[in-house]
Amino acid sequence: MDQPKVVIERAVAAGRRVTGAPEWPTAAGLLLGLLAMVEVALRPATSGPTVSVALLLGLCGTVPLALVRTQLVVAAVTTTAATSLILAGIGRPTGANLVVQLAILYLVGRRRSRWIAVPMALPFVGHPLIGPLWSIGGGAGAGRLADVLLAAAATVAVAAGIARRLRREAAERAVSRRVIEDTLLEHVARGERARIARELHDVVAHHISMIAVQAETARLTTPGLPPEGARRLVGIAETARAALTEMRRLLGVLRSDAEGAPTRRPQPGLHQLNDLLDEARASTGAAARLVVHGRVVPLDPGIELTAYRITQEALTNARRHAPGAAVDVVLHYADDALRLSVRDNGPGPADRAPSGHGLVGMRERAAMVGGTLTVGPAPVSGFLVRATLPFPDPPTELPATSRSDALAPAPRDPA
Repeated sequence: MDQPKVVIERAVAAGRRVTGAPEWPTAAGLLLGLLAMVEVALRPATSGPTVSVALLLGLCGTVPLALVRTQLVVAAVTTTAATSLILAGIGRPTGANLVVQLAILYLVGRRRSRWIAVPMALPFVGHPLIGPLWSIGGGAGAGRLADVLLAAAATVAVAAGIARRLRREAAERAVSRRVIEDTLLEHVARGERARIARELHDVVAHHISMIAVQAETARLTTPGLPPEGARRLVGIAETARAALTEMRRLLGVLRSDAEGAPTRRPQPGLHQLNDLLDEARASTGAAARLVVHGRVVPLDPGIELTAYRITQEALTNARRHAPGAAVDVVLHYADDALRLSVRDNGPGPADRAPSGHGLVGMRERAAMVGGTLTVGPAPVSGFLVRATLPFPDPPTELPATSRSDALAPAPRDPA
């Protein structure tokens, strides 16, 4: 039962080898030209100069197939002109002529624009309407049927070639678009990682500097400190300064490509969320509010910076994709993590790809502190960004007098 399948596969492979050979158009054109001459010579009731003209048109309608690789338009024009003259009443096309004509129409539709391919089929489409009848068997009905079949075959050949070309171009555009998107995504992700590294450098550099300062202060202010303890404190300070110098050297390239003049401000944290929301309200005129749940506790600067940047990017996305929509920023201080959510009441995620460039940066920031981030449609309407940022250690509660200073919700109109 597998023998017919094997035969078909071998035939297809042989056909691909033949059509893939560079000399196949020349061989096919010569062979079909010879067949056309034989068919003209064997036709009955053909005599005098008509034989010579029929032979010439038969050759002009078949041999140009040899030029399809280098001069496709020339081959198409020559073949179409010869076939059109035959249909005009000088004779009737040979079988080889029809095969070459349809093949060339398909190739023109596949390799050239439709403005070149469609006119090539017009003589055959218009012939049943305005041209004289030619008959395979000599009858008018058979001639009309042959005209209609030829017009349909020519139309199908051109349409098939155009469709094949459009599919190929669409596939190429899709590949190019994916390459561009991947490149852009990689570029944006690399830039966001560089920004994260610069900000992380600022946070870590502050702590290392404090280690060096505290070690020197302890050495100088501790009365009765043994010499061994003083040497150890000196070693701690020197190690901290060496680590700070090495880190600055490693991140020097990232620092050098920062845009604009270097700033001396500390990295933003949660205490600056009100300023961020004020800026969002001023730029869009839309309502924006900050809601805080749970006991407010001091957090690691890295977690605060991550929460601030995620909120900043979520507000930017809401401003871009849902202009005028109200936004709620919710901070929930749980026992083990800070849960952040940013929700707008816009049209939802219809035009927001879940793998957008800004979302990649937010996910990487959350992962940097061991957290997670999810995005998608809000329960009723709008778009929701939710991040969970775990605490490295159990935090201590802020004094009651400092809670209102740390996170005071800004007054706003109701959402």
